[in-house]
Amino acid sequence: MEYSVEKLKQFALDEGFTNAGQLNIKALVFMPEVRQMCRADRCHAYGKNWRCPPACGSIEEASERAAQYSFGMIVQTVAHMEDEFDYEAIEKAGKAHAESFISMMRKLKKEYPDILGMGAGTCSRCKECTYPDAPCRFPEDSYSSMEAYGLWVSKVCELSGIPYNYGKCTVAFTSCYLLK
Repeated sequence: MEYSVEKLKQFALDEGFTNAGQLNIKALVFMPEVRQMCRADRCHAYGKNWRCPPACGSIEEASERAAQYSFGMIVQTVAHMEDEFDYEAIEKAGKAHAESFISMMRKLKKEYPDILGMGAGTCSRCKECTYPDAPCRFPEDSYSSMEAYGLWVSKVCELSGIPYNYGKCTVAFTSCYLLK
């Protein structure tokens, strides 16, 4: 199937993202060092969420899974903050990004049934994850983050020609979709 970067980019913008562009598949370097940052558990999800380490699988499994794809798109939600501690703006942008991410993934699955979406941060589809006591309630709408896969997000953006830092008092949430 032929991919139209401009069509997918416009689709992403229509879904509410601020920026979108083609992902450089060669930029997908799965780094154990990034996975180790997850182990520090700053987001309080390590070992508590089906889509976070260790439940999301090994870095080798992530690399093997991603290697099956030949095309990808990066999507971003960029928000401006009143100051560097504007947690309300950060939270609002993060929520909007997650909603747009799931919405676009659902729609993309209609045309590209075999899709791998990697979100920004911990999957927050459910208020409380069932891990490890019961299976994921919404496996079709849940996702692992780019970091959980071991990707250094700023480097992936740089190698894809997409900004990561939008300047002082901004926050950017970055995700990607891999398509077959």
